[in-house]
Amino acid sequence: MTSQEIRQKFLDYFKSKDHLIVPSAPIVLKDDPTLMFSNSGMTQFKDFFLGYKTPTAPRIADTQKCLRVSGKHNTADNGTRFFLLF
Repeated sequence: MTSQEIRQKFLDYFKSKDHLIVPSAPIVLKDDPTLMFSNSGMTQFKDFFLGYKTPTAPRIADTQKCLRVSGKHNTADNGTRFFLLF
């Protein structure tokens, strides 16, 4: 089974449970100066969690492209390596 097939099975499962499927947000977020990059699948929902916006559906699922940083404190300013996960 390919990674794309696994992603699709994941999305199909949640769609069958009445979740709205939304596309992945960009890795570099254009409208959020507080974040250098998306490091989790929840980043695009940040405004919902903070109460700034209301979700368009009660249940939402996605498969988010993200950037994981390796290093002691997971900071991008000390020469750590980046890994793209798709």
